[in-house]
Amino acid sequence: MSDQSAMKNQESPLGVYHAQEMENRIYEWWMQEGFFRATGDAQKKPFTIVMPPPNVTGVLHLGHALDNTIQDLIIRMKRMQGYDALWIPGTDHAGIATQTRVEAQVSKEEGRSRHDLGRDAFVSRVWAWKERYAEVIRSQIRRLGASCDWSRERFTMDPGLSKAVREVFVTLYEKGLIYRGNYIINWCPRCTTALSDIEVEYEETVGALYHISYPFVDGSGTLTIATTRPETLFGDVAVAVHPEDERYRHVIGKRLRLPFGEREIPVIADDYVDPQFGTGAVKITPAHDPNDFEVGQRHQLAAINIMTKEGKLNEHAGKFAGLDRFEAREKIVAELVSAGVLTRTEHHHAVGHCERCGTVVEPWLSTQWFVKMEPLAVPAQEVVALGKTQFIPDRFSKIYSHWLSNIRDWCISRQLWWGHRIPAFYCADCGGTTVSREDPMVCVHCGSSRLTQDEDVLDTWFSSALWPFSTMGWPEDEAGDLARYFPTQVLSTGFDIIYFWVARMIFMSLFFTSQPPFEYVLIHGLVRDDQGRKFSKSLGNGIDPMDVIEKYSADALRFMLVTGAALGQDMRFYMERVEAAQALVTKIWNASRFVLMNLDNELIYGLPAPEERTLADRYILHRLQETTSQATRELEAFQFAEAGKTIYEFFWNDFCDWYIELSKVHLYGTDARQKEPTQKTLTYVLDHALRLLHPFMPFVTEQIWQSLPRDGKTIMLAPWPNFTEEFEDPAAADGMALVMDVIRSVRTLRHEKNIALSKKVEVILRPKAKWQAVLQQAAPYINRLCNPSLLVIDPDAAFPEERVTSVLADVEIALSLAGLVDLSAEKTRLSEEKKHLEFEVKRLQTKLANENFIAKAPVAIVEKEREKLHDYEQQLEKVAAEWARLFSVANDREAE
Repeated sequence: MSDQSAMKNQESPLGVYHAQEMENRIYEWWMQEGFFRATGDAQKKPFTIVMPPPNVTGVLHLGHALDNTIQDLIIRMKRMQGYDALWIPGTDHAGIATQTRVEAQVSKEEGRSRHDLGRDAFVSRVWAWKERYAEVIRSQIRRLGASCDWSRERFTMDPGLSKAVREVFVTLYEKGLIYRGNYIINWCPRCTTALSDIEVEYEETVGALYHISYPFVDGSGTLTIATTRPETLFGDVAVAVHPEDERYRHVIGKRLRLPFGEREIPVIADDYVDPQFGTGAVKITPAHDPNDFEVGQRHQLAAINIMTKEGKLNEHAGKFAGLDRFEAREKIVAELVSAGVLTRTEHHHAVGHCERCGTVVEPWLSTQWFVKMEPLAVPAQEVVALGKTQFIPDRFSKIYSHWLSNIRDWCISRQLWWGHRIPAFYCADCGGTTVSREDPMVCVHCGSSRLTQDEDVLDTWFSSALWPFSTMGWPEDEAGDLARYFPTQVLSTGFDIIYFWVARMIFMSLFFTSQPPFEYVLIHGLVRDDQGRKFSKSLGNGIDPMDVIEKYSADALRFMLVTGAALGQDMRFYMERVEAAQALVTKIWNASRFVLMNLDNELIYGLPAPEERTLADRYILHRLQETTSQATRELEAFQFAEAGKTIYEFFWNDFCDWYIELSKVHLYGTDARQKEPTQKTLTYVLDHALRLLHPFMPFVTEQIWQSLPRDGKTIMLAPWPNFTEEFEDPAAADGMALVMDVIRSVRTLRHEKNIALSKKVEVILRPKAKWQAVLQQAAPYINRLCNPSLLVIDPDAAFPEERVTSVLADVEIALSLAGLVDLSAEKTRLSEEKKHLEFEVKRLQTKLANENFIAKAPVAIVEKEREKLHDYEQQLEKVAAEWARLFSVANDREAE
């Protein structure tokens, strides 16, 4: 052993399991030893993940726990596979979310607004908030066991990342891909800022669809339009109908007069109109509806903004000016009714609300900064279409591609104080705009020094879009981490931000580095409550992952989360499943305690020679290599749930329920020569099982591994188990499968007859000749687990008259139960078994008589079905004979 002093108390056998003390202590040790740091070893292939940065707005939720567990599982496995594994952690400044939280805090505690404080003082408050909650988030990520490289932690407003943001903005501006202009955006009158689509939540609201009659200027009648927002009629510049709508073809080109005024507007034809909606005629208000804005551009119509940034009607609304939009709606509706030009119909419709403050969002024409998306979207589509970046599951690539195919220019400015301030400076003398990498001293247009920086900040997603390469030193240090670790290999995230984050990272990376930022995008579903609902404050169903960890363990929560659902599927969170995962942790602990308590102090780590291995040894090593091969394939394919179940089945069933029980024969037996080989096999298999489990359950596996004979300082740097051809032993697997069936059958017969395992009974086995030697070799196992008074293994052995039997494909089993047999119950049991076998024989005979099946099924499948039929026919023959014998015995008794 190269290092036997890795951890305090490591020489002591495992004691009582205390998750919280153990997990905290182990994580601190990992950190002190620097095991999480990427080494930069040129002999190793790099493997990189960048953590989706959580917002510094509070605490982590179960979705974060799932996301980080997936990433940690991958990075731990790759580290063990010999990669120079780097996982970069960090946090996002989350512009509007963080500013809203701090504003609320200042208002509640001091009764002041951010305007009362002033920009600089308020931003200082937000930085203080960031420092406090970033530390909370760090502690939670650590409590989960995340093995990220904390020496490389990043924040989206770090100086280096801010420099990257400015470089990107200026470069895109210089290339004509960033511009300032009027456009419809999502506007929150409460937060007085533009919102991204992800910051708008839609709720089904009972609203009204208002039918308003607009009179024709020529006096020929009226045209009735349908709208949900009558207060915006002051911004109408046209009424549109579908060009193929027969009802309105004759009025296209005519002019209408707006209610409450003399302004005239035309009737136009546009394919945008849905003839089935409302009356089939819609008002066009380009400044207050994104679709109307596009119609207005097609028809070269003016855009009249009738609302202030606070959501009040402005001077265009005449006598309604100064009213809040909803108050104005009530008064306008009342006047329209009074004038006899309005009818009202109840209607349900989805209304957008600000995610942060709940205010109804207003589509609003505003001067904002935009990124031209079409030139960036095309290469971003191609890189996925060509498979250079792959979505897992693949169906999400279609969502990604559809969004990029229908993309609009991206509004990147926000009317906030917290964030990356837009590097645009306006000249008070010539009105020119200067955009530069450094704060300019003079206007580039006229040389004036009277410059004022734009008050707005950039959309949070703008800086987040640079995350994969800005975190590695771009643009200043392209020869360091960027050259070695970029592009990254895996991104794990939720489906809800494919548009807002994943797509933007891809097109920004392609534009500025000429490479896609990652090879694989893993899309996981939502974690929902046990009724399938989203977790929310309003429902009061939230679950804090830290509470779950405190009650159970981080290992249990991690295992439950990654085995709860396949990628792309939502998961229901049941506390019972966490309890089941904790039961596995306990099983691992107790099994390991058994192994450690049965090891000699001088035991040298390693396997026994092949000739020293028992049938059970050969079997468990065969199953270990099968499990290693299967679990590794599943993990490489990102099938985490399947891999977890594969390892679980091996540890719980093969290792604990079978091999440990069988090992007691040699550990407690009289043949001292078999003890050490069994100890070595136990240790070797436990060691490798712990390595397979480590990415799922890092803490308990580390603690146990430190107490085992081993070579290495930490399990997280121990080599990942490899496929070992030497362990392939189908004969041992088949032999143990038969032995297990025999043991299960004998114990089942005992249970059915209510015969305690402590009571000895004679057991007679009549195997096929080819299995006699295997069963003879396994006799010590059968003796230990079945407790026979006499064990007979002979193909020609006679069965006692009073017996209970079981017929397997390759062996007949009888228990001598002289004076104990209930003939009536045994007849009933055999009758049921006979019926079952008759059904299976008939089913297979019918299947093999089907010409379509024979013609289409692979030859190997057909042969396998024929073998099954042969085995069932043999079993049926033996059961039928036993059934007939039993009836004969019963009849003889009755005759007596």
